Amino acid sequence: MGEGVLEFDGNGDPAARQPLAVEELRRFRFSRLGPEGPRVPEDTRIALATAMSADVPQPDSAEPAVPAGYTYLGQFVDHDLTMDRTETQLGGDVNLDDLVQGRSPALDLDSVYGRGPLDPVDRACYAEDGVKLKVGKTSATRFPDERVNVELEGFDLPRAGSGATGADRRRPLIPDARNDENLVVAQTHLAFIRFHNRVVEELALTGLTGQRLFRAARAQVVRHYQWMLRHDHLPRIVDPAVVDDVFTNGRRFFEAPGRGYAGASQPATMPLEFSVAAYRLGHSMIRDAYEWNRVFRAAGPGGAATLLLLFTFSGTSGNFQPGTDLDDPNVRGVDTLPTNWIADFRRLYDFTEAGRPDLAPGAGGGNVTKLIDTLLVNPLTNLPAGTFDGRGKVVTPIQRNLAFRNLTRADMVKLASGQQMAALFGVEPLTADQVLRGNGGVVLDALTEEQRRTVVETTPLWFYILREAEFAKGLLGPVGGRIVAEVFHRSMEVSRHSIVREPSWRPVFGPDAQTFRMTDLLLFAFEGKADLLNPLGD
Repeated sequence: MGEGVLEFDGNGDPAARQPLAVEELRRFRFSRLGPEGPRVPEDTRIALATAMSADVPQPDSAEPAVPAGYTYLGQFVDHDLTMDRTETQLGGDVNLDDLVQGRSPALDLDSVYGRGPLDPVDRACYAEDGVKLKVGKTSATRFPDERVNVELEGFDLPRAGSGATGADRRRPLIPDARNDENLVVAQTHLAFIRFHNRVVEELALTGLTGQRLFRAARAQVVRHYQWMLRHDHLPRIVDPAVVDDVFTNGRRFFEAPGRGYAGASQPATMPLEFSVAAYRLGHSMIRDAYEWNRVFRAAGPGGAATLLLLFTFSGTSGNFQPGTDLDDPNVRGVDTLPTNWIADFRRLYDFTEAGRPDLAPGAGGGNVTKLIDTLLVNPLTNLPAGTFDGRGKVVTPIQRNLAFRNLTRADMVKLASGQQMAALFGVEPLTADQVLRGNGGVVLDALTEEQRRTVVETTPLWFYILREAEFAKGLLGPVGGRIVAEVFHRSMEVSRHSIVREPSWRPVFGPDAQTFRMTDLLLFAFEGKADLLNPLGD
């Protein structure tokens, strides 16, 4: 936006500098939806973050409960929206159209496809036929029994397998390494790889081959993905009335008619209010531990899968070696996911919604998200450095606190306050008492009087949106919901394959022409088989 490169200076304070030429070339297309907001003092950010992530009970989602997989589906979507396909593509093979498209937010699964199988870098993600995507093989292990002492093809991400360090060898061969930040989002990415490969097999029956087959499969995968987001994911996190209004009547504020909108062909931007605040709602949905599979569950031989373990058993944040220093890239051990950590998808999604009671979770049950509110589980106060590209850097304890990182990032870009966005949208703002006391979330009694005054008068947008959800039964309300729904609508509109521009399109890989949910995607990807959705059994 011409505001420079925002970063921390040598004292740890936010600062701006002029971009280098290569940074200017690669500038991602950010924008502001609202006005600039006031700065929030660091002591207030620290106090607010500490209160939000204190070790206090946080309620589960309810009425209806949201299956826990949607937390990490949301993270997967976030990476799709902010994937910069030109990051490693600054040579002469990138034309202007590629640069613009590669830097534009679109819900088109470029975090899965990259720049395609013909690209000299991203072709490493593809099988030899240049049509299917690679999958990886797990590592045999002996705990807790011989049933997991086997390598299983297709249940881990593809990995480099070579390099100077363990981190190099564990590097995932996918376009966006952020999708290997934790095990849940990694297994979600793997599910999308398998979905693509199954669609390829289906379309190959029509006689398509080569790149025609790849392009046809990608088009179908992207449209089904968008349909699932519109009809399944969004209504679980945003007031459905807001979603229906946006997708029926169009956008009112973000790149909308009368607000500088030049049509669907105009490159989209990414509003800071979405990326820095509204779509960080998922941080409130995270659990501190999960019933993962028959091995790693509360009453199982390995105990529950803690959040730290889910970071550990990934390549970007972890090293597959529990009890070791996750920030050390040189830790040695297995280079692929141990077989006993394969996901039991029945515990992450509710397949009874898809008419499959036979796929109900086994002993220990499934997982639901935490309620969207102003509370975060305590493990998020101490993030592994790999989750924010901090390996090898000096990181202070407060900079490992996710809430503080969110609040500080917003402060760096002078993000609009919650009250400013409510005024822009013409909705009644939260009262001072609602901001301070909430409705089941954090109570700000621990803040000083001056800190409470700051939070009430200029509420940080991320906190405001979470507080707003407390008064809407855990759904994003008139400010947060409007931002998220309008950005999703716009990001679908500008995708090369778009259900917004093609309103007559209907899904073909679900139970009927109106239905395609995440459970339907998983059922198709894993052939509807229990031993693929849960290969470790009960």
